Amino acid sequence: MEKTLKEFKPNEIGKVKKVASDGRIRRRIYDMGITPGALITLRKIAPLGDPIEVTVRGYELSLRKSEAECIIMEVVE
Repeated sequence: MEKTLKEFKPNEIGKVKKVASDGRIRRRIYDMGITPGALITLRKIAPLGDPIEVTVRGYELSLRKSEAECIIMEVVE
């Protein structure tokens, strides 16, 4: 099953399939360690829905919903 990181629920785990963005946003996402094949766990969603906190490559990272919307994930069962 494929969906964006923005659509994940807390404690859901997924594998990055691709980053559907160009230019600076894509480069920024890659620089944070979010590359195809990386496992990401959604930890928390802020009370108003933005930002979200994820665990990727062993560290905690906060992302804006607009960034999470560009990350296409494959759900890991």
